[in-house]
Amino acid sequence: MQVPPGLPHVLHFLALLSPPVILVFIVSYFFPIPIWATILLSIASVPAYLAFHISHKYSKEKRRAAAIGAAFPPSYNGVKFGNFDLLVMFQNIYANGYLGDGLTDAHAELGGTFNLRILWDNNILTNDANVIKAVLATEFPNFIKGKHFQAFMNSVLGTGVFNTDGDMWKFHRQMTRPFFSRDRISHFDIFEKHSDDAIAKMRERLREGQAVDFQDLIWRFTLDSASEFLFGACIDHLSSNLPYPPNTPQAATNNDQETSADRFAHAFARAQDTIAKRGRMGHIWPFLEIFSNKTADDMKIVDDFLNPILQQAVENYTKDKEAGLIKENESEEVKDDETFLDHLVRTTTDSQILHDEILNILIAGRDTTAGTLTFAVYFLCMYPHILERLRKEILEAVGPSRRPDYDDIKDMKYLRAFLNEVLRLYPAVPFNVRYAINDTTMPNPDPNGKPFFIPAGTPITYSVLLMHRRTDYWGEDAHVFDPDRFLDDRLQRLIANPFIFLPFNAGPRICLGQQFAYNEMSFFLIRLLQNFSGMDSQLDIQTLPPKEWAQFPGRKGMDKFFPKSHLTAYSKDGMWVKMKEAEPAS
Repeated sequence: MQVPPGLPHVLHFLALLSPPVILVFIVSYFFPIPIWATILLSIASVPAYLAFHISHKYSKEKRRAAAIGAAFPPSYNGVKFGNFDLLVMFQNIYANGYLGDGLTDAHAELGGTFNLRILWDNNILTNDANVIKAVLATEFPNFIKGKHFQAFMNSVLGTGVFNTDGDMWKFHRQMTRPFFSRDRISHFDIFEKHSDDAIAKMRERLREGQAVDFQDLIWRFTLDSASEFLFGACIDHLSSNLPYPPNTPQAATNNDQETSADRFAHAFARAQDTIAKRGRMGHIWPFLEIFSNKTADDMKIVDDFLNPILQQAVENYTKDKEAGLIKENESEEVKDDETFLDHLVRTTTDSQILHDEILNILIAGRDTTAGTLTFAVYFLCMYPHILERLRKEILEAVGPSRRPDYDDIKDMKYLRAFLNEVLRLYPAVPFNVRYAINDTTMPNPDPNGKPFFIPAGTPITYSVLLMHRRTDYWGEDAHVFDPDRFLDDRLQRLIANPFIFLPFNAGPRICLGQQFAYNEMSFFLIRLLQNFSGMDSQLDIQTLPPKEWAQFPGRKGMDKFFPKSHLTAYSKDGMWVKMKEAEPAS
């Protein structure tokens, strides 16, 4: 029986609070103190001890900051005890608000970097490119995912590459890198197979006169592509029925035939949402999981699907090795016909390492790409002139039916600019975090100000989404969707400071699958616009933002969908569209 994930953390917390209580009972043993007084003193000693501990901690941090000529970033303060009102506010924003709400106003008032103390813990938030550069690159050895991050992610990500530090992270990175080191023809075979299936599925539904939830479709496409790429066994999520719009009679049949692929996909999504909620709750989440693991039921569904595949791969490798078909010095070589799992088992046969690494890469290879393609289609619906220009480039470079290859994609400048602009306004991972190992400082944008002090153990939460929309980095039109900014003179802003655009992270932990993702997204968009010449958002079906959002500046006031995020960004309740089929080539 597994120990619930919250229990060890709660016991550790109680142990930290025990010294004053123990001291009271020791004193009562030697002195005649009534039982009622002992109990009252024990209860009173805990908050007194906490107050002393917090005050002493702040005092030490201020002295350490002063010793190196630094100062804390400005503070974002609430009105309730321990800034508990801010914790409640951000939970409400997650449920009902726009991405970045609460932080946007704080940045406008306090600058690119500020300290948000929740329940007396330092939490540094930043959208400053120079601070993010330091965290991800120039001071990389001093910043880790850390034990707090790993604790709430562990029941899903385990010890995979996105949830480890130090030697274990290096091991996973080294194990994974060779498979992403070059473009392989087999990748394009996978893209073609599943994009053609997805487009056929979409065309069939559109010919019924019904709208299609493009987000649901593209999640299926990326899950099928990722599963075949990773372990050579397609989950075949595209084979199940697409959902009908919720305002149609047929919608009653949407859940009639749930397949094993549906169960896997839905369980995996729920598990990710659960661990993301833990992260937003901070130190409170363990108290909500003292007696149960909220990811357990969903991860059982995931594991029941995945573990037999992993077991079969290990058995196949063992048989081939015993038969002398595998040489010891081949472990670093990647063969054209092998899957990612085939490659991994030649590095390790540890079932837990294989399990965790596959799930980590599945999230990276599926959710991020699906989200970006969903937002890409939204922008094509909103800006027909951009769709027309992009389709023109596709038809001139590839034609109306030919399969694109790597050179085609590499040469299509507007397609790359279009994808970059999608990733700028809606990066796949809007928020991320690192923890400082040792005391350090971060650059202060005020040339006359002291550098910002970051105490050891402090998290720095950085928002690529908010950084990508800063007008001082991108110009006054930063909130306008315009792919030409990556082609005209405005590109000089990015050339002057490459760290203002980080859709794939940066530094030693930069995404290994960056080019794979560009290839997959480009391939699908080319196939899509070879088959369809126009598209429209179905706003009567789409879950729209609250009407009052229209009065706000920027994308919050512009966009006609409700953006959300757990680990990655997505559209609430899907992205409902209709598309016009292209005329056959004469």
